[in-house]
Amino acid sequence: MAIATLGAVALDCPDPRALAGFYGAVLGWELDAEPDNNSWVELKGPHGQVLAFQRSEGYRPPDWPGTEHGQQLHLDLDVRRENLEEAERRVLELGARLLEGDEGKRNWRVYADPVGHPFCLCF
Repeated sequence: MAIATLGAVALDCPDPRALAGFYGAVLGWELDAEPDNNSWVELKGPHGQVLAFQRSEGYRPPDWPGTEHGQQLHLDLDVRRENLEEAERRVLELGARLLEGDEGKRNWRVYADPVGHPFCLCF
């Protein structure tokens, strides 16, 4: 029997609304935030998933693949193999940057979101 259920995954960042906007555009999820709350912003997925963004003063981005400021966590975002190039183009337009390509050898590519959290586009 489970002890708990997952309520949300929360990412620290300097500007929760801006980072929520990035992931909202990538995932097509809806912003669910109080208009005056700039410290905690949530995105709601179609099946009740929650991705939250929390203001962190003095935020320092992860150092991928280094360990001095390790990645802490990363998100794996699934795309269809035939859509990988288009997905990459779109996340880069939204402000992501490529950290590690796949050179056609793997089924994922690693990116950093606009504030440095690593995430992968996987197929």
